[in-house]
Amino acid sequence: MTVWRPWEGAADATGGPSGISVSRSQCGQGWSDARTGRQKVTVRNTGDAPAEVDLVEVGSGKVYGEVEGLGPNTSAQLDVQLGAGKYAIRCLIEDTDPITGPAVTVTGDGQGGPGVVPVTKNDMLPLVKKYEAGVARGVADLVTKTDKLRADVDAGHLDAARTDWLAAHLAYNSLGAAYGAFGDFAGKIDGSGAGFHPLEKGLWHNASAAALKPIADQLAVDVHGVQKDLPNEQVDPNDLGLRAHEIMENALQFELTGENDQGSGTSLNTALANLNGTATVLAVLDPVLKPRYADLPQVQKWETRVRVLLTAHQNTPVDKLDHTTRQQLNGAVGELLEKLAPVAAICDVRRVS
Repeated sequence: MTVWRPWEGAADATGGPSGISVSRSQCGQGWSDARTGRQKVTVRNTGDAPAEVDLVEVGSGKVYGEVEGLGPNTSAQLDVQLGAGKYAIRCLIEDTDPITGPAVTVTGDGQGGPGVVPVTKNDMLPLVKKYEAGVARGVADLVTKTDKLRADVDAGHLDAARTDWLAAHLAYNSLGAAYGAFGDFAGKIDGSGAGFHPLEKGLWHNASAAALKPIADQLAVDVHGVQKDLPNEQVDPNDLGLRAHEIMENALQFELTGENDQGSGTSLNTALANLNGTATVLAVLDPVLKPRYADLPQVQKWETRVRVLLTAHQNTPVDKLDHTTRQQLNGAVGELLEKLAPVAAICDVRRVS
């Protein structure tokens, strides 16, 4: 079960009404103690099928809290902050059109929190198509760079191979949210024990061309496999918002710590490629984010700050950074991640009719 709580560092919510019903016949019944301010609203699935629950503003349809995967005979709390107005519980139950419960009038002087105008499948589909077209171009570029890398290794030109390994690796890491559509190929291409990483280790630890040839050949085969399979795959619309945060979270965990470095000392280059992938996702999502996310300028501010730091220290191994620079990088990426955190919830595709 997933509960959306869009609060960051606020005071604890006070207890709220309990046992608001979620079912086909009693959606939203029992909400008798509504008030302004931050509160916990308890919903209980009294039906016989799993449900999603939204607390929405009547009229605008803005979502102020949600629960996903609420099973029969279970309860969850919506952590919400409401201003004066009219609200209702919307029940989304399997095999049933969305049901909106009775409107509840909320009065008082308490401050309302952020609400999100629901993003629909129709909002996201053209954005996904645009993103997929960009991914196809990116994969074509990856194929070209990987073929060049394989040719270098096959010819025994390992100095050139090191240069072209980086170009191909960055091309892959710039693809961003698409890797969820690559299936098993993702692990084969950039897993810890396959693809780019063992090839990096060999190239920077004096392995012979003969030892590296089968690795480079298999990497090229797998990259071509992704390109061939790509028309049969689709990017999940919900992945776009989710990956915007996840890409940089992985960069913080694996690249800014140097954990993924197998000898090339290019983890910060990879992190910059990850940032480029995130920026591409955000640019595609801009039509749905700009009218819904007031902190979008802060996302752009911190993305720029991270970009400046990473660009200034490209080709510097993480363990060669001074303490101040590492703190600056970690702090800037941490701030960016905090601002990216709501993007997935905002861009989550919701049923509204």
